[in-house]
Order: sequence, then structure tokens, then C-alpha cells
Amino acid sequence: MTRARVASAAEFRFVLPQRLEASGPPESRGLPRDSVRLLVSDRGRVEHTRFHELPRFLQPGDVVVVNASSTLAAAVDGTVGTLGPVVVHFSTDLEDGDWVVEVRAPGPVSVALDAVAAGTRIILPRGVVATLVEPWPLGSTRLWRASIDGVADVAAELLATSGRPITYAYVHERWPLSSYQTIFGRTGGSAEMASAARPFTHPMVTDLVTSGVVVAPILLHTGVSSPEQGEPPIPERYEVPEQTARLVNDRRAAGGRVIAVGTTVTRALETQAASDGMSLAGAGWTDLVLSAARPTRVVDGLITGWHAPGASHLMLLESVVGEAAVRRAYDEALAHGYLWHEFGDSALLLRR
Repeated sequence: MTRARVASAAEFRFVLPQRLEASGPPESRGLPRDSVRLLVSDRGRVEHTRFHELPRFLQPGDVVVVNASSTLAAAVDGTVGTLGPVVVHFSTDLEDGDWVVEVRAPGPVSVALDAVAAGTRIILPRGVVATLVEPWPLGSTRLWRASIDGVADVAAELLATSGRPITYAYVHERWPLSSYQTIFGRTGGSAEMASAARPFTHPMVTDLVTSGVVVAPILLHTGVSSPEQGEPPIPERYEVPEQTARLVNDRRAAGGRVIAVGTTVTRALETQAASDGMSLAGAGWTDLVLSAARPTRVVDGLITGWHAPGASHLMLLESVVGEAAVRRAYDEALAHGYLWHEFGDSALLLRR
């Protein structure tokens, strides 16, 4: 499969000042997780508040769907003979012992290396060797299928003992893996945090459930998709459980709304959405690209962070609330000094 570049929302360019890039978790700024700022866009009308106020914008009968995937310590230092030190990002477990990986230069401003090729051997800690097999998917210039030499489950053991969370240049110091987990994570498998859920706390969930809002899980293991490059999302493994699909259908039939917590949840639900708007249980791999041209069929609202200029995630936001509402929300966020990235502020985008 050849990778096409994203048009449409990738053309939605804006200048993101460095001061608006969150360089660490809100706790490092003296804020509880649920005290990050929240911009609410309700059919285009904008309100500014804090995340712990979320329950007052939801209604009895709504379903909040969350991602139960937890974050791996997916960055591991290695060495390539002619290149020297590298950092390997373990993106996706292919379940046959192979992994999808990204090989990057070390250092604070790390970039993907284009000097690697099929057959490149990477020496990792504990004597583990990763050998690049072929681009993944075919046509990619950044991600590789890699065979991992060693006993079964050697990669999982390697990440547990020698890995650290994947970070990028705007994060100025290393934070523990716990900083990259959400309260909903139950099953390990995500290379990067499903960060839209990070501000949730257990008391907030109790408040939501007490008020008549249902919280239901899906599972989607995030890969290293680098959407800031304007690439479509890479194929990712997901599962929509039978009970979640049934809850979504029952609540929507009764007039409730489906609120997805993050682009991962939106992608999983919409992959299993029938043309008539019914939610279907199922599991597999999704390469679905959502946009204004393919609006959401099941999802009525989205809780999300703030995405980089030109990111393909912006197309997904448009699929939920339309281009005009997305542009207005981003204009407001920039004007009011909201913080970007996984440790930044949040938005609730509603279309009904």
C-alpha cells in the first residue's frame, strides 16, 4: 500500500508559538490533571472553562466512550554499526513476533533516519537484535517491519526493562511512564498516550455516572503515526466490544449523544459504524481516514487535545463538527493562550 499525503485540513495552517507548547505535565505547572483548560464548542458557540467542569456540558443519557489501551515504554536506545547510536520507537506489535518500528537519531531534536534499509541490524540492550525487514506499510519511508531475535515475548520484556516513554523536542525533560497513562488504560499496547483522556480523574467519572452519563470502553493501540507530517493515520489494531456497541445504539435511539474521548476512539467507533448509523461490535485493523467528506456516523461530540498545524487529525475534527467550527475553536485557543500537545489543554467539540 502506497502512502498518500493528506490534503484538505493539512492546508489548515497556523503558527503555533513555542510558548504554547506544553513542555511537561500540568502537575509540573502546579495544576491537578483535571484543572487544565477546556474550550467548549457547542454548535459553534464557544465557552472557556476548566476540564473538571466537563460534567455540566454533558446530559443524562449521553455515552462517553474511552480508550482502554495503556501506554508502553516504547523508546529504546540502540546502535547501528555504521551509524552509531540510534533510538528505536516500537510502534506496533504485529503478533507474529515482528514489530513496526521507527529508527530515529538520538538527541533533543530527534528525526527519523532515512539512512537505514532492509537488512539493517540494530543492537539493543540485553543482547537483543532487531533486523529491518521491509517498509511498513509498503511505500513508507519512515516505519519498518522488524524481526526481533530472541525468545518469545522478548520485545515486551525489553520495553519493560530498558524502555522509556516516547517524547519529542517540546518536552524538555524525562517524565515517568505514569505521567503518560490515563485512568482508563487496562491493556498495554499504545506507543503513545491516548492523551485526550489524561485530564479525567476518578471523582469526575463518578460525577458523570451519578448524573446519568454512561462510560464505555473501546480498545485501540496507537502507533507512531507522525500526523504532523501530513500523513494519513497508519493502520492500528482496535476492538469495539459488543456491550459498548449495544450501549451506543440504545442511548442514541433514546436521544443520547455519543462523546468520543480522543481521535483514537472516534476512529475505532467509525470503523465499526454501519451506513445507517448503527454501531457494530468487531475487531481488526483500521486505516480509516475521516474528514468533512466522510463525516462521523456514530460520534456526536469529541473530547480532544490541540493538534499541530497541518496535522491530519484536523480532518477528523472536521468530520465531527465541520470546518468552520474547527477553525473558530483553533482561533479562540490561540488567542486565549491554550497549551498544545499531550500535556496541554483540552477541547469539547459538540455538533448536537
